[in-house]
Amino acid sequence: DKAELKQRLTPEQYHVTQEDGTERPFQNAYWNNEKEGIYVDIVSGEVLFSTKDQYDANCGWPSFTKPLVSQHVTEHLDTTAGMIRTEVRSKNANSHLGHVFEDGPTDKGGLRYCMNSAAMHFIEKEDLEKEGYGQYRYLFD
Repeated sequence: DKAELKQRLTPEQYHVTQEDGTERPFQNAYWNNEKEGIYVDIVSGEVLFSTKDQYDANCGWPSFTKPLVSQHVTEHLDTTAGMIRTEVRSKNANSHLGHVFEDGPTDKGGLRYCMNSAAMHFIEKEDLEKEGYGQYRYLFD
């Protein structure tokens, strides 16, 4: 419930995931992450993205060419902020994650999943087993 989330998450994590907020570009945890691992929903732990699909889109947020588990993300029309965009949310927790744009690398499908670091927990490849995500270790072997 919302009260439990307010205690468990930082104010920014709560604002981004529960109130459709956006963190500041270039001032967030993973926009320039160079470690290998996976990203999971900060609320539910559902697997979202892998650094294997992360690239520097020069936009100030972590960007990916595709989700690691596409069944864990949903896409919705977003007409807020005077724009027509496609919002990305996590399926089970319904956390606001960010938006997907069609200006990604064409050789990898052309999509840019532009996510908020505050919506995700990063698990380094060395910690996958310890955090219960050992089945994704193969990605980095």
